[in-house]
Amino acid sequence: MSTSVLEEVLEQVRSSPHGATSLILYALVNTLEYEAAGCLFKLTKLRDLDARGRRLAYGLMELMAEGGNRGEAWDTAKSRMDELIRQG
Repeated sequence: MSTSVLEEVLEQVRSSPHGATSLILYALVNTLEYEAAGCLFKLTKLRDLDARGRRLAYGLMELMAEGGNRGEAWDTAKSRMDELIRQG
């Protein structure tokens, strides 16, 4: 899987930094950085997402499974999300 899911999630956060979908995806991105802690994420939050949001969440999980939750692309996207959420 390419890092295009990061671009899609970033666009979601950019379009609505404090919207429910953005915040849930942002929470997932944050938890995927903590592999030693088991990447704990409350899966029932997926119910709060529409089909597109769930597709993005699943894409993020697949990206993590492929090792894409580290490196330059991940760090850049995560930093930008941090800024957008804070500025909101």
